[in-house]
Amino acid sequence: MASLLENLQQYVSGDALQQLSSKLGADPGTTRSAVNAALPILVGALARNASTSDGAHSLDNALDDHDGSILDHVGSAVSNYQQGPGAAILGHVLGGSREPVVQGVSRSSGLAPDKTGALLQMLAPLVLGALGKAKRQDGLDAAGVASMLGAEADEAGSGIPGGLGSILQMLDRNKSGSVMDEAAGMLGKFFGKGQQ
Repeated sequence: MASLLENLQQYVSGDALQQLSSKLGADPGTTRSAVNAALPILVGALARNASTSDGAHSLDNALDDHDGSILDHVGSAVSNYQQGPGAAILGHVLGGSREPVVQGVSRSSGLAPDKTGALLQMLAPLVLGALGKAKRQDGLDAAGVASMLGAEADEAGSGIPGGLGSILQMLDRNKSGSVMDEAAGMLGKFFGKGQQ
């Protein structure tokens, strides 16, 4: 059975990767490197936020607002990412650590920092879409989501390139436990509801 990260990498391959690259104005190889660095960090950050009871329930409530159908519309989500919930999601998941994450992924992949920031904004809703889909398929409650994320983060940690693992340690120190509270309403509008 494929992991969450493996599923995400499938969703952002092929045509979707070309669309990401085109939107960023970057070559596909560099974009793929940035995606491969960014996805484990986003999953790891979610896992750390969901490691508290409040954080797990907050994330679980946000996931109730959508069914992951954004994954069937990756091209549209990428094209309209500035109108989507990506910035709000990153604000809650990364908090004040967004800039170090951008810089770390940029150094690791060679993608310019401004383009890396845009890429993270594109990827964040897709990560939650995949998580929402897994929650429904596997019948997970808040504790189940947190457990799955923890296992994913542990597995992904060994594959994070270069010094990016230290970014996850920094996120762990900075976590607030208040994941996704304000973003939940935006997620409901964006995921699977009125998606064109």
